[in-house]
Amino acid sequence: MEEIVALTKRLIRFRTTPSHPGEMQRCLAFVEDWFKAYELVYERMEHEGVPSVWVMPKSGRVPILLMSHLDVVEGPDEVFEPRVRNGRLFGRGSIDDKYAVALSMVLMRDHMARLKKAGLDGRHAALGILITGDEEVGGHNGAKKALEKIKASFCVALDGGSVGEIVVKEKGLLTLKLVTRGKAAHGSRPWVGKNAIEVLMEDAKRLQSFFPPFSKDRWHRTVSFNMVRAGEAFNQVPERAEGVFDIRYTENDDMEGLYEKMREATAGDLLVVRKEPVFFSRTSPMIDLLLEVSPESQTTFEHGASDARFLSAFGIPGVVWGADGEESAHSRDEHVVISSIQALYRRLETFVERVRRVKRGKREAPPSS
Repeated sequence: MEEIVALTKRLIRFRTTPSHPGEMQRCLAFVEDWFKAYELVYERMEHEGVPSVWVMPKSGRVPILLMSHLDVVEGPDEVFEPRVRNGRLFGRGSIDDKYAVALSMVLMRDHMARLKKAGLDGRHAALGILITGDEEVGGHNGAKKALEKIKASFCVALDGGSVGEIVVKEKGLLTLKLVTRGKAAHGSRPWVGKNAIEVLMEDAKRLQSFFPPFSKDRWHRTVSFNMVRAGEAFNQVPERAEGVFDIRYTENDDMEGLYEKMREATAGDLLVVRKEPVFFSRTSPMIDLLLEVSPESQTTFEHGASDARFLSAFGIPGVVWGADGEESAHSRDEHVVISSIQALYRRLETFVERVRRVKRGKREAPPSS
């Protein structure tokens, strides 16, 4: 695992946040140079300034696609300096999602080397990898566009779960902005005006009433009131306020109908900023095979969202799987458990080789009479 850990450290040092597009370009150039060093043929795409890169077999279609991303959320300077402590690699992107990029790169190289050793060329490859640059901000210019060009029978999005948990469904995402208006007045005479913040707080309570209390498994819609903007001076009653709400929903929710009810219940203007679908894995024998090669794993669901939501639109069955991050993603102590990277690598290696043997057997089988 020393190589994957070292490669992850190099990737962490690139500040690949939305506010540093040049760093994303530098990081992707580093990845491309790595591919060139091992003579891996890759293709690069850029859409609306977002770069993606993939390595695919010559046939143009791959049985297994591994998907990961280089972009990360913002953070203080110190989280971009990787460090290892107590068997964990710390740093921004360590679990979300740069370890996965490094693992994919090394696994792809080793897979191609194994084929070459067996006297086979790239047409026999069972693995392809896709690395994108905008998962944290929606994935529309990365995974969504790249999947239009890539043909795959099954995808493992290395962006969630854990070694023991293979995610087969993730919640959908709805971001709402609520804008309320009042009447400005001097802070010493609040009765002359109407405070837009107070209107916003009343509307927020109305919105929250549409969401149930947390259940044990929490597989139901939830809302989180995450951003507020209001006021221009300490001595002025604000005439405008806005709040942003992060809503996660399940396959059991009618979000169009719910949105209309919430809009009617609020005094302010309720606007849809972003809406993403639920990820729900299609039935596939590949999932059964994954459970065979990783018998201690079980299928589960996840409350977050990832680029896996785009798979259904392209008819690609898949799962979300990954190393263990102990729920540290996006935090100051974000980290990945190093031993879990090794466990994941071994299982994926076995999975890919099993699929390759089946693929080759079908090609070489004599025609039926």
